[in-house]
Amino acid sequence: MRRKLVVGNWKMNGSLATIAELDAIAAAAGRAPGIDVAVAMPATLIAPAVARMPGFAIGAQDVHQDKSGAHTGCVSADMVREAGAAFTIVGHSERRTDQHETDADVKAKAETARGAGLSVILCVGETLTQRDAGEAERVVTDQLAASLPAGAAADWLAIAYEPIWAIGTGRVPGEADAAAMHGAIRAALCGLLGEAGAAVRILYGGSVTGENAGLLLHIEDVDGALVGGASLTAAKFVPIVEAAQR
Repeated sequence: MRRKLVVGNWKMNGSLATIAELDAIAAAAGRAPGIDVAVAMPATLIAPAVARMPGFAIGAQDVHQDKSGAHTGCVSADMVREAGAAFTIVGHSERRTDQHETDADVKAKAETARGAGLSVILCVGETLTQRDAGEAERVVTDQLAASLPAGAAADWLAIAYEPIWAIGTGRVPGEADAAAMHGAIRAALCGLLGEAGAAVRILYGGSVTGENAGLLLHIEDVDGALVGGASLTAAKFVPIVEAAQR
C-alpha cells in the first residue's frame, strides 16, 4: 500500500511571523499517523522552519542543477540540505513556464537533488489548449519520460500531476479525468521502471481545497496532494490533511 502524502507549497509567500502556522499543521500531521505531511518553504524560511518544527518534513521549492558555480540568485541542493530541507520540488509548471525550464533541466535538478540526499517531487502537467486538443495524456507522459531521473525509486521520488489550467483558478478535473490521467501516469511509470513503478506515489495538484480533497484524494492512483494557496494557513490546510486520513 502506498501511504498518502500531502505537501504544501508556499511559493513566494510567508515570513518569519507566518511560520507559526506550522504549529497547527504539524499537530494535525501527528493526529494522522497513516499519512505523510510536508511543506515546501521559500529558501529563506527553511532553516527557521526546521528550527521551529524539528522532525517535521520541510522542503525546498526548487534547486539548481549544478552543485555550485556562478549562478547569481540561485540555490543549490547542498545549500537547502544544509539548511535542513528533506526534499525539493522540481519542474513545477510555474518554473517550466516563467523560467523556461526544459525536461532536461528538470531531470538534471532531480538527479542533483538526489545526490545531495534530498527526496524529490517531480511535477508534470498540461495546458488547457493541450487538454482541449486531446493531447493531455501524451503531453504528460512525454514530460514524465523526459524528466524522470536516473535511478528513480519510490523511496525518494514522487510525481505530482498538476494540470496547469487548474492551478490557482479554482477549477479541478472531473473524477473520471483525474482517474484517467493518474492511471496513464501509473502505466507510464511501470513502463519506465518495471514493477518498481507501482510503488511511486502520484500526487494531484491544482486548486486542492478542504471542500474537494475528500473526493480527489480517494480516486484510484491519487496518492496525495501538492497544495498551493490552501497550504498557507492551518485553517485551510488541516482539512486537506484530515480528508487524506479518512
